[in-house]
Amino acid sequence: MSKKSHSRALTKRHKVAIAGVATLGAAALAFSAVPGNAKTTTSEAAAPAKVAYSSEQLQSLRSDVTEQLAGTSLQSQAAEAAAAKKAAAKKAAAKAAAEAAAKKKAAAEAAAKKKAEQERKAKAAASRSVKRAAVKPVAAKTYANNLDGWIKESLDIMKSKGIPGTYNGLHRNIIRESSGNPNAINNWDINAINGTPSIGLLQIIKPTFDAYHVSGTPFSQYDPVANIVASANYAADKYGSIDNVNGAY
Repeated sequence: MSKKSHSRALTKRHKVAIAGVATLGAAALAFSAVPGNAKTTTSEAAAPAKVAYSSEQLQSLRSDVTEQLAGTSLQSQAAEAAAAKKAAAKKAAAKAAAEAAAKKKAAAEAAAKKKAEQERKAKAAASRSVKRAAVKPVAAKTYANNLDGWIKESLDIMKSKGIPGTYNGLHRNIIRESSGNPNAINNWDINAINGTPSIGLLQIIKPTFDAYHVSGTPFSQYDPVANIVASANYAADKYGSIDNVNGAY
């Protein structure tokens, strides 16, 4: 039964009890209002039987009503307390659920952030690896320290500088001029008489070497590569290519 139904039922009982008290009081008053020496006649209707109510009975009835009212108040207070307790429990459960949801969300966000950071680091590491591979220095090309190696190194330099010439053209002229000796020197021709002897693999004189020296090579007529490249540069200027030289030049 709901609280409202309790109130409605108890109110009805209260009304009955209070009405009984009122009736008893009225009866007592009516009884005491009749004189002790009053007489009745035969023509009058017979008086109702006297009902005796003591003050103890009235007091007991009042006590019952008071107890019923007190019980109703206690029941109402208990119902209110139960409802308040239930509401508090519901509020606490909702708060706990909200806190759990917030913790779960925070944990998910932290996990996502950690994963993103790991992916960023992995990507950065991969990028650094690619960059290192891209800038990995290429091993320097090596050449044999002989006529074959000198000619091949000279051809690579000539190619980078745009100087024409072939292996066969260089080799043929070198053999004719110096027999492949980088220290060969001509001390008897007109150049020697004029104080500028022909020196090196392709027998180039100092003024011509200085004028056609190629940067990046040693500044010495006796250096085999510097001698070849400077001589090929001079031949390209005068004859179009060292390949076009078939005698003294």
